[in-house]
Amino acid sequence: MMVVKVVYMYTPLCGTCQVASRMVDVLEQLLPNITFERQDLNYVPDKAIEWHIESVPCLLIFKRGELVKKIYAFHSVPHVYETLRKLAE
Repeated sequence: MMVVKVVYMYTPLCGTCQVASRMVDVLEQLLPNITFERQDLNYVPDKAIEWHIESVPCLLIFKRGELVKKIYAFHSVPHVYETLRKLAE
């Protein structure tokens, strides 16, 4: 089992989500030891409630199955990369 799992929550009509999606593509390549999953929030509204998602795009970071961090402002690939790399150590 992977120690860190990332769930990228988005909606297809969100312009910011489209930009963030490309960032997630890059992060997946840079961090092959982290499991990435993508979910369209329109199809999992129960998860929005369960995980208290306030807006999209949202990157949910789980460590050993527990939600440890939510990122709404992606800023840049290096910023998110460093956050994920530290959690994966």
